[in-house]
Amino acid sequence: MGSEAGEAQSAPTDRATQGAHVVAPPGRPNEAPWRRLPPAIAQALAPHTASVVEDIIRAIRRDVPEYRRPLDGPFGQALRLGVEEALRRFLAMIGSDQPAAGETEVYVQLGRAEARSGRGIDALLAAYRVGARVAWRRFAEIGTGAGVAPSILYDLAESIFAYIDELSAESIEGYALEQADSLGERQQRRQRLLTLLLADAPEPSLVRAAAEQCGWRLPETIAVVLTDARAVAVSGRLGERALVAQHEEFTCAIVADPSAPGARAELVRALATASAVVGPEVGVLAAARSYEGARRLLPLVRSGALGGAGGPLFADEHPLALLLAADHDALARVTRRAFRAFAGLPERSRERLERTLAAWLAERGRIDRVAKRLGVHPQTVRYRLSRLRELLGPELEDPQARLELELALRAKQLGLA
Repeated sequence: MGSEAGEAQSAPTDRATQGAHVVAPPGRPNEAPWRRLPPAIAQALAPHTASVVEDIIRAIRRDVPEYRRPLDGPFGQALRLGVEEALRRFLAMIGSDQPAAGETEVYVQLGRAEARSGRGIDALLAAYRVGARVAWRRFAEIGTGAGVAPSILYDLAESIFAYIDELSAESIEGYALEQADSLGERQQRRQRLLTLLLADAPEPSLVRAAAEQCGWRLPETIAVVLTDARAVAVSGRLGERALVAQHEEFTCAIVADPSAPGARAELVRALATASAVVGPEVGVLAAARSYEGARRLLPLVRSGALGGAGGPLFADEHPLALLLAADHDALARVTRRAFRAFAGLPERSRERLERTLAAWLAERGRIDRVAKRLGVHPQTVRYRLSRLRELLGPELEDPQARLELELALRAKQLGLA
């Protein structure tokens, strides 16, 4: 670089910077490498910082594609400020114990700006490396022209790259902080949308605006998932298609398009180790209904009355349980009326008769099948049926009464009665 060579030739030749006279202070283990540099080096380099800044900016724009943009406006100002501040700070640290992280807010902010722009951090780190390379080349030329000893130039190179490593770490931290802030704000927006959708009658325009703010495409249909698993784990497993947040005492997820091809299998995989209920599929503005259905069934999953030991239970596969859990007062009245004939019986006798009645209703009165289901002799079944007829009388043959008996027995099996 011609201009660089000229500048090197005209560099100061103060005897303090002559190779034979520059003596580095003794080193210490784990110290900052710039402490070993004599302050006279900074004095020799300082007059050239303006031209070095221009060379660094040109090299960054040439070698880092993301930064090939006009320098007018905020981008150019930030780039120039960052380079100037880096060189100023570096020269000020030479010969001192100052940490590179002493005045680094500008580099934290550069990292934050990269995150806000939607770019990765790699472009900024590449710009730092380019800047370090150009600074070292220029400073080496200037130092050589000034007669600085090679051993001092080696320490200068180590100092430049150690300094850039620390600035890179500050920008990486800024990038991570901005991402965390952004994710926190985004999650808050998604949680607001979830809360809005779970209202009894959400206003469509408000729902659309909230969905747009958090970048969630409103589907035609949804299903609400309730689980005891932690929200962060559920969110990671269900991905972007689901809104996930803590709602009341549950971890709640609103899953888009639950009947889409592969969606159910995906839910099974994602919730394989969790106790969870997938509520009925409903329109997106009727999420409260799906939530209510899942809420009714979750206690039955927790108790083991429905479902196995882990994995989701789909409410649409258990319509009777949904129906029975819908109105506890009505169910209690049906159960009391159905079982009023058993009042006063010893507990063991009542339980035997209830099991026999449930099997008889399920097998449509076929004695052999009832006996097999219960694991008893057919004659035992006949005896118990005789006792049931004594207790229930004509109700045992009445369709309405039999339906109520079946509902009451099923409710008892589920722990609802």
